[in-house]
Amino acid sequence: MSTLVKICGVTRTEDALFAARHGANAIGLVFYGPSPRYIEPDAAALIVRALPPFVTAVGLFVDATEEEVRAVAARAHIQLLQFHGAETPQFCSRFDLPYMKAVRVRPGIDLLQYALDFHDAQALLLDAYQEGLHGGTGATFDWALIPPSLPLPIVLSGGLAPDNVRDAVRAVKPWAVDVSSGVEARKGIKDPAKIAAFISGVRDVD
Repeated sequence: MSTLVKICGVTRTEDALFAARHGANAIGLVFYGPSPRYIEPDAAALIVRALPPFVTAVGLFVDATEEEVRAVAARAHIQLLQFHGAETPQFCSRFDLPYMKAVRVRPGIDLLQYALDFHDAQALLLDAYQEGLHGGTGATFDWALIPPSLPLPIVLSGGLAPDNVRDAVRAVKPWAVDVSSGVEARKGIKDPAKIAAFISGVRDVD
């Protein structure tokens, strides 16, 4: 099975289309106000409408209310939810959409328990832990902290870039990889050459 690719923190239609045409399987849209990659739902909807078939629109939320998630997902035509905060399994399961639960990995965290708690998630997204930040940090984590067998698919994130994604895929063998800052020209603006190199790196391993 080929490793899938998600390009996250997209704020421009041209970046989304370039990623899709070069083989990205999903586009991430950030609906967390403090993030420099935040996008308004109406602007996100324009990006989603422009996507070609079979490219998934993922909406990223951090401790949003149920009403906020429902309203934004409907306005932006989101197909998959991604929760990056302290959301409970009960909260994540309230919506008529599939979801991924992000886990900020650090020593001592029990990923097997997370997988059991969020058993109805589509995947666990494993990201680097940095105090007060919810993704897009550009930092990696120790991949050896990932148990050899989790009962949920793994989406590997955290500090991935064109120069290390081959090693990441070989070491972890994730279902998918997720990148944001590693393919940017500046925060929220993607670099086409980096996107192409990143996806090429994943495909080289496959």
